[in-house]
Amino acid sequence: MDELDKIRAEALALVAQAASLEALEAARVATLGKKGSISGLMASLGKMSPEERKTAGAALNAVKDQVAEAIAAAKAGQEAKALEEKLARERVDVTLPVRPEASGRIHPISQVMDEMIAIFAQMGFEVAEGPDIEDDFHNFTALNIPAEHPARQMHDTFYFGEKADGTRHLLRTHTSPVQIRTMLANKPPIRIIAPGRTYRCDSDMTHTPMFHQIEGLVIDKTTHMGHLKGCLMEFVTTFFEVDEVPVRFRPSFFPFTEPSAEVDIGCSREGGELKIGKGSGWLEIGGSGMVHPNVLRACGLDPDEYQGFAFGMGVERMAMLKYGIPDLRTFFDSDLRWLKHYGFVPLDVPTLSGGLTR
Repeated sequence: MDELDKIRAEALALVAQAASLEALEAARVATLGKKGSISGLMASLGKMSPEERKTAGAALNAVKDQVAEAIAAAKAGQEAKALEEKLARERVDVTLPVRPEASGRIHPISQVMDEMIAIFAQMGFEVAEGPDIEDDFHNFTALNIPAEHPARQMHDTFYFGEKADGTRHLLRTHTSPVQIRTMLANKPPIRIIAPGRTYRCDSDMTHTPMFHQIEGLVIDKTTHMGHLKGCLMEFVTTFFEVDEVPVRFRPSFFPFTEPSAEVDIGCSREGGELKIGKGSGWLEIGGSGMVHPNVLRACGLDPDEYQGFAFGMGVERMAMLKYGIPDLRTFFDSDLRWLKHYGFVPLDVPTLSGGLTR
C-alpha cells in the first residue's frame, strides 16, 4: 500500500510539473502507458490471490482514475492557455484605421482584352489559342501569303535559326495561325476569336516589337459580307459604349481575304480633343474581309461549299482610343505610376450586364 501511495504521489507530481502539452503527454506515458508505473502494478495483479487481487485492484483503479483525471484537467488548462496566447498574438484592433497598403491594378491590355472577349462571347464566339512560335505553313503559306511577299522577309519577321532541312520557325506575326489550326482541327460551323501576343521587327511611337491582337473567324455555308459588317458595327458600339458610332469599310487588300476591307470608325477632333462617335473624322481600327478560297483549300475545306469572314484589330490601339493613352510604348514601361493611373481595380470584371468599365 505504501508503494501505491508513493507511485500516486510521484505521478501527480509529474503531472503538476508538466509545463506544456508535450510534457503532459510524456507524463501520461510514464504513468499510464503500457510500460508506465501504474500499468506495471496492474500487471502484477495476476500473481496475487483472489482476495488480495480484489483489494489491490480496487486501490489501483482508484489511483489510475485519479491520475487520469489530473492529466485531463491539466490538458484542458494547457489548451485553454495556448488558445489565450494565440488570440492575444492574433488580436486585431478594429478601431484602428485601415493601413495604406499598396493595391494592384489590372493592366489596360488585360482589361481591354477581357472587354473584347466579353462582347464577342455574347455574339456566340469561342476563344481559341495557339503557340507563339509558329512554322512557315501556319503563319504564311496556309494564309495565301506567297513566298516573295515582303512580310516574310527579315525586316518584318523574327526568325529562329535554320534547321537541317532548311526550314525555320518564327515568332508569329499575327494570330491568324490560330484560325488555320482551328479550321484544320474542326469541321464547320466555326465561330472563334483568337486573342494573343504577336511579334514584328518594328518600334516607334505607334509600333512595338511585341503587341497584342484579337482576330475573329466565322466559317459556315451561308455567312456573307453583311454578317461581317453587322458583327463589327455591333462590336464598336458596345466596346466604346457610345450610342452611335459610324463605321466605314474601305476596300483594301489582304492575301487571306477576298474581298478585303479596312474598318474605320467615326470621330470628332473639335477643340483638339478626340471623341469617338459622330464627327467629321475617321480612325482605322483593323482589317476584315471574306476568307479567301485558297485559305479554305489549304485547310481542307471546299470553297464551293463553305465560306466565311475574318477580322483583326490591335488590342493596344483599341485601348489607346478608348482610354486616351497617347503613347504605345508606355504599355510596356513597367511604370507603377502609369499603371496606377490607367489600371483597373482587380474585382471589376467586365461584363455586358454589369458594364464593361466602372
